[in-house]
Amino acid sequence: MISVSDFRNGVTFEMEGKVMQIVEFQHVKPGKGAAFVRVKMRNVITGGVTETTFNPNDKYPTAFVERKKMEYSYSDGDLYYFMDMETFDMIPIDKSVLDDSFRFVKENDTCTVLSYKGNVFGVEAPNFVDLVVTETEPGLAGNTATNTLKPATVETGAEVRVPLFINEGDKITIDTRTGEYLSRAKA
Repeated sequence: MISVSDFRNGVTFEMEGKVMQIVEFQHVKPGKGAAFVRVKMRNVITGGVTETTFNPNDKYPTAFVERKKMEYSYSDGDLYYFMDMETFDMIPIDKSVLDDSFRFVKENDTCTVLSYKGNVFGVEAPNFVDLVVTETEPGLAGNTATNTLKPATVETGAEVRVPLFINEGDKITIDTRTGEYLSRAKA
């Protein structure tokens, strides 16, 4: 059990059968009346954010969210298979659990699988990935002075905007959280 007065950013707890994570909290002591805690919290399963006020004496059960490094192996229809690197078990995860950043993940990349009481509710892709550009229009000579971007397709099939000097076969680094080109990758 965790007391509301012990709330800190990032703490997870169970409330009304839902797993909540604290995004922001504020202890308020008004001049008149009892103190209270104003909390902005996110439902870790659905991602919905709510604001609530709590009595500082309330207690809630602590929720342990398991974060496990797993290797993405392959997909079969709407199921994506991840391998536990300790036990070598294959775990199928439905496509609906994966977020937009997963479009930059290729086979054998290590991801973080999030679960609560054995139920997987999310997969975090690595923050940065190096991918090979498979398709893009060639840049014209002398057209590199501006920071104009062109579309490029990478080896996972995702599309990203890159500078004009990037050509097919170049390896680039992408930030999976924003989907933006960062730099050429070292070969």
